[in-house]
Amino acid sequence: MLDHLKALAVFAKVVECASFREAARALGLSPSVVSHHVAALEHGLGQALLYRSTRRLALTPEGEELYGAARAMVDAAERGLDAAGTRGGEPAGSLRVTAPAMLAETDFCGDIAAFVSAFPKIALSVSFTEERRDLLRDGLDLALRIGWPQDSTLKARRLAAMPCVLVAAPRYVEARGKPRTATDIAAWDWIQLAAIRAEAALIAPGESAPQKLPYAPRIVVDSATATRAMALAGLGLAVLPEVLVRQSLSRGRLVRVLPRWRLPVPGVYALWPGGTPRPGLTMRFVDFMAGRLARLFRLPRSLDRSTN
Repeated sequence: MLDHLKALAVFAKVVECASFREAARALGLSPSVVSHHVAALEHGLGQALLYRSTRRLALTPEGEELYGAARAMVDAAERGLDAAGTRGGEPAGSLRVTAPAMLAETDFCGDIAAFVSAFPKIALSVSFTEERRDLLRDGLDLALRIGWPQDSTLKARRLAAMPCVLVAAPRYVEARGKPRTATDIAAWDWIQLAAIRAEAALIAPGESAPQKLPYAPRIVVDSATATRAMALAGLGLAVLPEVLVRQSLSRGRLVRVLPRWRLPVPGVYALWPGGTPRPGLTMRFVDFMAGRLARLFRLPRSLDRSTN
């Protein structure tokens, strides 16, 4: 019976990940061990649970029925463990989070330290990366993401707004001449962050609808930090989170281009699977970070157009 319970949990993870190898990675087991558990479960039941091919896995009718029961069993066990871990008012357990790499260069790391200090029995793992990792495949509990959520299978909560600015090095702007409209900068050199489209959306003063400005990037990089470095080197224009260039702007190493024009403001979202293993810990992290992230991205008064 106990062996079957473990095999059911492994089977549920294989279905979620749609891969023996990815399930093994998420569970910290070898692929052969994962395969053995599923095969033993099938042998014990006398039924095939998965259709296997070189390209994909699919549930048999028997597997579909068993998966519902296996998922319910795992969810119940995880809720019980989470409740036991938070009993007595002191949450305990492990939490795996992924966040944009650019946040590692902001005061967000101080917020992480504050969370760890506030909850000393929570073991926290944070992956800083520009890659949008698959939460189920990689065994992650929570993702912080910038932009509009596209994965409808995940639960989401908007935590903050993240103002962006169009910037360049002063010497680059001087060489090109001060622009007055968006069309003036269409032929300038652009530095593109690979995760976003090669298109700037600029809102003219007094307008509400953005003017889309496609551009042919001179440089494409996959890191917001590298994008900033290229702009500082005088290689062209870049759209960057204000928080990432705040110091460079205040020191005059970068300047805002078309400062009276606005950019659409993306949100900062927390996303997590509906059947997250540690719902209590996940929500504690989300609640703790919500106000802090809002403060982190809040514009200084010198850049807040509502004060101008």
